[in-house]
Amino acid sequence: MCIIVLKLLLITVLILLLAMMLLSVRVLLKKNGRFRSMHISDSKAMRDRGIGCVQSQDRQARRSNPKRIDVSKL
Repeated sequence: MCIIVLKLLLITVLILLLAMMLLSVRVLLKKNGRFRSMHISDSKAMRDRGIGCVQSQDRQARRSNPKRIDVSKL
């Protein structure tokens, strides 16, 4: 049973190493390679659809609210 667990562990580690190598190909092979930004507002397709970061949308909504409470005056 111990051998089966060790084989399974070895296979799992090999799969994880392979996945990490494949994910980092762009970073390793390009001269100034880096990972693409995963931020929603950095995606052109999302911007075209009018979808943005929820934090940015919340900030905009709070700025444009005429009934907001100014906490600095409390």
